[in-house]
Amino acid sequence: MTAVTTVKCLVWDLDNTLWQGTLLEDETVVLSDAIREVIVGLDTRGVLQSVSSRNDHALAWARLEALGVADYFVVPQIGWGRKSDAVRRITEQLNFAPGTIAFIDDQPAERAEVAHHLPDVRCYPAADATTLLGLPEFSPRSVTVDARRRRKMYQAGFRRTDEQTRFTGSDEDFLRSLEMVLRIGRATEDELSRVEELTLRTSQLNATGVHYPDEALRALLARPGHEVLVTTLTDRFGPHGAVGVLLLEKHPGAWHLKLLATSCRVVAFGTGTMILNWLTDQAARAGVHLLADFRPTDRNRMMEIAYRFAGFDDRPCDCRALIPSRPGADVQLLHLLATRRGAPTTARLVAPDLTAGGPA
Repeated sequence: MTAVTTVKCLVWDLDNTLWQGTLLEDETVVLSDAIREVIVGLDTRGVLQSVSSRNDHALAWARLEALGVADYFVVPQIGWGRKSDAVRRITEQLNFAPGTIAFIDDQPAERAEVAHHLPDVRCYPAADATTLLGLPEFSPRSVTVDARRRRKMYQAGFRRTDEQTRFTGSDEDFLRSLEMVLRIGRATEDELSRVEELTLRTSQLNATGVHYPDEALRALLARPGHEVLVTTLTDRFGPHGAVGVLLLEKHPGAWHLKLLATSCRVVAFGTGTMILNWLTDQAARAGVHLLADFRPTDRNRMMEIAYRFAGFDDRPCDCRALIPSRPGADVQLLHLLATRRGAPTTARLVAPDLTAGGPA
């Protein structure tokens, strides 16, 4: 059976879809309790929601605010152009694939217009609105802490980007102004779903392209010498959520980094470099070499650059013999002679001491 692709964003029409009635004919249009339940339910599951409506923007947004639901909608498109153009702008601003977008409208002609120009977008009649919570494409297999606050993270991201466009200093000065806190910690049982989600969602910055299911991660937690580490990032605008995962096996004389995956959302903040520098410093303090699995794919060139920039190379070393479980033939085993690294200059780092087995 083919897995159903989960919808990442539902785009609502307003008149006779989200609310009952036509706003330009009746400014007191109402929102049914059933539709409100769908809006809140999708938000709780981590499904973003937006608006594509032919209406006066100020009037429509004021009504959404009066109904108490305006904050649920990101990058709304309210105006007089084609619905397909509005849905395309939403897709591009969120950086989502069209196949993860859904559109709901009471007018068959509007759904047909969107389907014609954006054939990968799934279209639904307004009559189906109250059934959406029961459909598999709107029902993620697991709902993580990050999923439940996904909308707020995106809204914080838009405010952050807006401030950056107005910032007149250097990029490094802007990063310092964010007051970032990067936390690296040993994953708990409750955090494993966040780690699994990150390995599933990340392909451009996944060093091996391997996706670890929940049961595999739980098995690693129980194995001696293994570290499952999750990285989170916050700043003065709010949380970025889980942005990195490391799977590390520690041997006497060498540490084996089996997986490093970081979120594409935080590339510009230098989190990958901060994570690698911290791990390198930990290895240097422990007096061990670092070995890292890397499997080139057509999407993870950025991760290879990060490894090479950190100092990993292909040079032979006796420490390679310390790794009893060698990776597959298509996986490179990169090597680094670890040296001490300084603390990051643009963020405060909170991380465990891997050399002692306890918190820093």
